Amino acid sequence: MANAKGRRRRFGALRQLPSGQWQVRYRDPDGAMRPADTTFMTKTDAEVWLTRKEAEILNGDWINPDAGKVQLADYGTTWIEERPNLRPKTIRLYRYLFRHHIQPHFGSVTIAHIQEAHVRSWRKKLLDSGVSAVTTAKAYRLLKAILYTAVDDGIIRRNPCRIKGAGQEQSAERPVLTIAEVYDLAAAIDPPYRALVLLGTFASLRWAELGRAPPLRHRPGHLHDPGSPSAHRATRRRITVRAAEVQSRTARRAILRHHQG
Repeated sequence: MANAKGRRRRFGALRQLPSGQWQVRYRDPDGAMRPADTTFMTKTDAEVWLTRKEAEILNGDWINPDAGKVQLADYGTTWIEERPNLRPKTIRLYRYLFRHHIQPHFGSVTIAHIQEAHVRSWRKKLLDSGVSAVTTAKAYRLLKAILYTAVDDGIIRRNPCRIKGAGQEQSAERPVLTIAEVYDLAAAIDPPYRALVLLGTFASLRWAELGRAPPLRHRPGHLHDPGSPSAHRATRRRITVRAAEVQSRTARRAILRHHQG
């Protein structure tokens, strides 16, 4: 390949512009001629760039510049849709985060143009606008995951989401009711629902267990879930409510009425 003075180069071509800077072109793996995305102040700088570009092609590390021209709005939407194994709740969360916190900032930007400085600026704007630290961390993790896939797809070479600790959620510790507060809560709500409060607290039952619990057998100090008559013995679960915690007979009767009625 001839350069500006007629000498042939083994790889690429150089041309000095009227401005004095140097322009570079090279042949990609598909045989198409491509210009460098910038010009160079010196011929040496241009030659070094060509040498590195040739090494990328020979090592299989070359990335097609056209691949990075896809907009994040399109790529991110497809990324979410191509994950059918996620739970519906997770899909809804991803769509919300992408639509409200990522797409407004990066939607029209091509993936190749997203740099680390852009990610830092975006994250700061979210926090400054009043978006909670937890939601910001979730949005950052989503963006990072999307761009990691872009790296795997050969669209970009390096993930620009590199803020240390930005994806960690720093949630405040949830307050825990005292036993006296639990009884006050149970007394303040409608009687049919008092057993839900008491069982959820003292038996550590999950909501699904509270809503679908079978009838319970009672013996002093215990509430026993026998499981269905045809259930395997391994599926039975013993639920113990300490007498010191459930101190009133009314509370015990409320628990039994709820599960036997």
